[in-house]
Amino acid sequence: MQKPEVEAARHLDQRKETMVKIQEIMTPNPEGISSDGTVREAAHYMKDMNVGILPVVEGDSLAGVITDRDIVVRVLAEDRDPSNTRIKEIMSRESFTCRADTDLEEAVRIMQDGQVRRLLVTDDGNRCVGVVSLGDIASKSDTPLKAEAIAAVSEPSAPRR
Repeated sequence: MQKPEVEAARHLDQRKETMVKIQEIMTPNPEGISSDGTVREAAHYMKDMNVGILPVVEGDSLAGVITDRDIVVRVLAEDRDPSNTRIKEIMSRESFTCRADTDLEEAVRIMQDGQVRRLLVTDDGNRCVGVVSLGDIASKSDTPLKAEAIAAVSEPSAPRR
């Protein structure tokens, strides 16, 4: 029988070997859109790329995100014209991010805390280098965390009535 210290060290080594980094499962190099673009342009990008989120950039830096929900709630539901509404007027400036070398466990925690289904992956220059979604976690990782992530982030919120 091994000493507890040796067993703990061996367990830690095994855990390090199985730690998944976000760069292993993220979708790299997502298309971004300028904050000066129109909402109609963003909607066409989303349709063409079959995505529900676009990183919004100002110069080379991440400025926020625009989602299909942003378009519905902040433009269509308010009877605004998508051709004359700029992305910077309706985008979400606060985005949830992580780095490519972030452990999956930490990324799941960020998603849970923010109740978000996607994280933007940024580099040291605040450039968006990837996107990781619950779908990526579910389909590309073999870890018990995926069930935990999906359950925690997918908790329904009560609709306003």
